[in-house]
Amino acid sequence: MLKRKFAPILLALLMISALSLSAQQSALPFTDFKKLTSFTEVSAAPLQVLLEDEILSNPQWKRLINNKKMSIGVVDLNNLDAVHYAGINSSEMMYAASLPKIAILLASMDAIENCELKETEAVKRDLNLMINRSDNQASTRMIDRLGYKKIADVLQSPAYKLYDKAQGGGLWVGKRYAASGARNPDPLKGLSHAATVKQVCRFYYQMVTGNLVSPERSKQMLDIMEDSHLHHKFVNTLDRIAPDARVFRKSGSWRNYHADSVLVWGKDGRKYILVALIEDANGEQIIRDLVEPIEKVIKKSRSLETS
Repeated sequence: MLKRKFAPILLALLMISALSLSAQQSALPFTDFKKLTSFTEVSAAPLQVLLEDEILSNPQWKRLINNKKMSIGVVDLNNLDAVHYAGINSSEMMYAASLPKIAILLASMDAIENCELKETEAVKRDLNLMINRSDNQASTRMIDRLGYKKIADVLQSPAYKLYDKAQGGGLWVGKRYAASGARNPDPLKGLSHAATVKQVCRFYYQMVTGNLVSPERSKQMLDIMEDSHLHHKFVNTLDRIAPDARVFRKSGSWRNYHADSVLVWGKDGRKYILVALIEDANGEQIIRDLVEPIEKVIKKSRSLETS
């Protein structure tokens, strides 16, 4: 009799606990990590082997890879206690057009947090325009508010190391998104708007774990980067195959240079970071075509890891 009386209460408690755990697992950023994963390509790791096999099986992609005109980085976030990274041409710095605007976003949050920049309505509006619509005028206004030195200092700071000369460079913003103005090219290649896939993957990973500035600022950045108004490249494919997934992204294109970066947070194991930099006239289509093969690689890698 006693068991029957308390059974509904016990069931309700279990349901509340399960719902709480589910909400915790889906909440971003997730901040219960004591140590961040180091992003290195382990040649024998399933994700690295499968990624190379898949990409190099395509003759066009193989040619671009061999000519250092295509870079790919992947982070499998499905097991948060064992995050896996794989990359091809990971530290090959390339012109990345508007993708490095995420560096301006980070420097802005750092400046706001340190009371170096007021978080006015105009600043908040420009940050949203810069990321969601890739607005060049808003981006230039933010660069002028911050200055090149502030952006470079944040990117090279020991806390982030998103531009590291010893690791091939990384994220860099050294020119206004306008025709006029002084330049501050990166120290390695002299690029104005640059990235490596590894450092962009690290940006997303640090953001999703609450390690960019603070958990609160990381969440603010995630909010700004969610639901891009530009539905091309990775997002074009994700709209079709994963319409219910949460998507955080920043892309860029200029002439033959095409770049995209995305954090996908969905159901059924669809939790990953994907970054691609391509120098090719067909780059936009190649980026669209990468999503499904990469998801196949992640799924297969996970099955090998758990078998």
